[in-house]
Amino acid sequence: MAEAATVTAPRDVELSDQGGEHGHDDMKSKKEEKPPLPDFFPSHGLTTAQADELRVKWGLNELEEKSTPKWVTYLHMLGLWGFNPMPVIIWVAIIIEIGLQNWPDVGVLVAIQFINATLGWYETIKAADAVAALKASLKPSATVKRDGTWQNIDAKFLVPGDMVLLGAGSAVPADCLINDGRLEVDQSALTGESLPVTMYRGDSAKMGSTAVRGEVDATVESTGSNTFFGKTATMLQSAGGLGHLQKILMGIVIALVSISLVLCITMLGYLLGYGREPFKEALTFVVVVLVVSIPIAIEIVVTTTLALGSRELSGHGAIVTRLASIEEMAGMNMLCSDKTGTLTLNKMVIQEDCPIYTPGITKEDVLQCAALAAKWKEPPRDALDTLVLQNSGLDLKQLDVYEQVDFLPFDPTIKRTEGTLRGPDGRTFKCTKGAPHIILKLVEVDQEEVAKRVNWKVMDLGRRGIRSLAVARTNDEGKWQMMGILTFLDPPRSDTKITIERALEYGVDVKMITGDHGVIAKETARQLGLGTNIPDAAGLPTLAADGKIPNDLGKKYGKMILEADGFAQVYPEHKYLIVETLRQAGFAVGMTGDGVNDAPALKRADVGIAVSGSTDAARAAADMVLTLEGLSVIVEAIRIARCIFLRMKNFINYRIACTLQLVVFFFIAILALHPTDYGHTEHFFKMPVLMLILITVLNDGTLISVAYDHVVPSHTPEKWNLKVLWTISTVLAAIACLSSLLLLWAALDSTSDTGIFRAFGLPAIPYPEIIAMMYLKVSVSDFLTLFSARTHHGFFWSDVPSPFLAGAAVVSLGISTLVACLWGDGVIDGLEVRGLTKGAYTLWPLWVWIYCIVWWVIQDACKVITYIILRKFDIFQINSSTMVNVRGAQTFAENPMARQSAGAVEGKLAEMKVEKALESVTRVARRSNEPGLRRVSQDLNLVRNSIKLARASMGSTAAKAGTAAAADVEAGAANAQTELARIQQTIVQMEKAVAAAPAEDRAEIQKNLDELQAAADRMAAVNRLARGGEIHL
Repeated sequence: MAEAATVTAPRDVELSDQGGEHGHDDMKSKKEEKPPLPDFFPSHGLTTAQADELRVKWGLNELEEKSTPKWVTYLHMLGLWGFNPMPVIIWVAIIIEIGLQNWPDVGVLVAIQFINATLGWYETIKAADAVAALKASLKPSATVKRDGTWQNIDAKFLVPGDMVLLGAGSAVPADCLINDGRLEVDQSALTGESLPVTMYRGDSAKMGSTAVRGEVDATVESTGSNTFFGKTATMLQSAGGLGHLQKILMGIVIALVSISLVLCITMLGYLLGYGREPFKEALTFVVVVLVVSIPIAIEIVVTTTLALGSRELSGHGAIVTRLASIEEMAGMNMLCSDKTGTLTLNKMVIQEDCPIYTPGITKEDVLQCAALAAKWKEPPRDALDTLVLQNSGLDLKQLDVYEQVDFLPFDPTIKRTEGTLRGPDGRTFKCTKGAPHIILKLVEVDQEEVAKRVNWKVMDLGRRGIRSLAVARTNDEGKWQMMGILTFLDPPRSDTKITIERALEYGVDVKMITGDHGVIAKETARQLGLGTNIPDAAGLPTLAADGKIPNDLGKKYGKMILEADGFAQVYPEHKYLIVETLRQAGFAVGMTGDGVNDAPALKRADVGIAVSGSTDAARAAADMVLTLEGLSVIVEAIRIARCIFLRMKNFINYRIACTLQLVVFFFIAILALHPTDYGHTEHFFKMPVLMLILITVLNDGTLISVAYDHVVPSHTPEKWNLKVLWTISTVLAAIACLSSLLLLWAALDSTSDTGIFRAFGLPAIPYPEIIAMMYLKVSVSDFLTLFSARTHHGFFWSDVPSPFLAGAAVVSLGISTLVACLWGDGVIDGLEVRGLTKGAYTLWPLWVWIYCIVWWVIQDACKVITYIILRKFDIFQINSSTMVNVRGAQTFAENPMARQSAGAVEGKLAEMKVEKALESVTRVARRSNEPGLRRVSQDLNLVRNSIKLARASMGSTAAKAGTAAAADVEAGAANAQTELARIQQTIVQMEKAVAAAPAEDRAEIQKNLDELQAAADRMAAVNRLARGGEIHL
């Protein structure tokens, strides 16, 4: 055990966090300067007893996670743990009812409390369970020597002092010291370093890195949270919380509760003072009205909507680790994306371009020679072997006619591989592959001429960001001659370009952030249509001298970062500061990453996205974890998030309206409509507590179905325009409340010969049935209000509800109708109540339904008219705020970079639409040789130039301030308007020329032109808004 104890003390190994070759050189030099470890005694394996004893001391080899126990979550839902005001109000009501000894009411309120808590608890833990399932599926294993034998075990059972086997392709399961031998380790996930690091005896391979070449025994030195990996992940643990969404919900709840409290206290004072009501009855009624009016289920429904949305996202390859991030993704307007693996395939692919330098051979011959310079019968040893043997499409069986006599593997000193082979004719020759400048040193045939041609080609490829691999072989005389150059790169995914186009259509700007070289980044960006303004990290912000983040990053660097299409050769701290700068500038930022070095940026972003294959530290810091590769998963997540946002907004819109209509109805009814004034015995109109509770249980309980509703996602980032939300809710509440008061007045006055009921030929309705009638009216109006609240661009029938929501409505309304009809004749809470079908006249339910439907149509029409007025005059910036692509700003004047951002997004989208149209027109023009289409092609090139000029004019002065700058902004907007007008004229001319296209191609060309027209219209709308003009969406 002394040996095990010796190796448990972590050994500090200085890791460079700089990518690229320089980082590798730095690492190498530091490693060579490192003194030996005099106290390192390699492990030869532990016994099971020793391992168990060490595990008690050091714990399991897994990351400690801050997780809230399920019972604490349940207590929070009950209002007994942490800050949760709504359950607390119900507990206050329960205590008051206990004091008044209203035991039936106590039972009902307690039941509501526990039902709400149980539903909320159940939905809240679902997302956590999904993440736990994901982590379980990614559980690592380790090969360890225990009790003298090698065995595979779950890596979490490793302990310091274990002897483990590290081989090519295996993940390093803990911080391990190399016993003997040589191992190449990929530490990019930890340090951002792109090249593998060679390790020897005593070097520390860190947990989270991957062995890429070699096989060694190693001794575990640290496990779990004591590892380099674990310490980083532990620092990034968070307690969660709803963040921005929590603030929105809390503000709405406080406002509604405040209104309800003021009105209920006024009602109580009126009942006790003017009405001389008994204290017990008055307090009981007012308390229950308060409980019913406050939005008890708002957090439950929102949580359910988010949880169901997270399940939908998981089906598309995105696991949500923080529910509130769904709301933040709906409002995300800036996405900083990794290049490798997200925008590209993360796999080198050989290109068609293959320069030949030996007459009479083909690309296939070059590929075959490259394969012969590898061990083609064994698994590939490195990325280049994989490229040649697996990703080239070469049939390796045809190589079996050759016998490999000798093989020289890759070595850092020679930087090439070489195979000595005997052909079927018995002749022996050599093949080699490696960097062009290395292979050129071997060439003996036409060396000078070949060198000139190769050097020129390599420079040309380098300018385009394309990598090259030179291949040579010996001729019959044994002299080396250059065969050719294989060109390869990590190509964009087939769906990336169209996915970026979709992101721009959703109003999300995409920036590429990569540690790769600038020329490679620019070539990738060019192919994807992102733009080629890809500077390196030289001009990016840095941390202050004290290590703190400056609070003026947005002002100093915001414009520069906003204008760039991406950044190359960035280090981990740059990613963090890019995110922070954009956030300070007012953008809602999404950030993708996969390594430990990305974790701080993922944590700081509004939406941190750990891409497929990420380390545990990245997943711990992220809000979403992708299980599928590519950018398309993120864009699909944006679409789903916006659908979820709309469902939440629809419900909140409804809940505000229902709270207002209910509490205001009882407030006015008690103060103004006294039954005694119409010949009835009751002094004030009241409703039994049970009926009020039933309204809440049936309506709020079934409204969880809102989470399944059909919605159409917005094409702009979502924002909370609370002024518009409250305005629409108030209109809906006012109409519903007015209709309820009119019905109550007409029912109370039904005994009068001049009453409305008599005018319609209806009989007088007894007071016990009036109570049942008003119960049915309030219940039906409440639920029908939802169908008005869920549509924002037309009448309630403009968006068909989901079958689940429609079914929930049928159930709720059906139960409410049956309760109102079949309520037994008796006294409850001192009130005589009778069902609507229990009296002499049994058609009252039908008339109530007709009345509710008529007023529902009126209510919906008032909503539509309100929206028309709001949009016509842009009241509360209902139109302009959706175009302002910055968080917290309603107009371009509020944020100097808002106009530039919106212009950039719409400009990039328009440029991509031009490229699509140009591609289709050019293809058809070449095939049909139609002169009109060639003119269209020329016109599209003019449109492309006009779009670039318009975009430059919209953004050139956007970040300035002051009177002079305002004039510049106006001038820029005027220039942009001129170019946009020219675009519109050109598109009209092109549409006339398209008529000459062949019939089979006309539809495709017209579709592309229509998309271009729509993009140009959006760009023009942004420019009009920037000039202070009207905008209509």
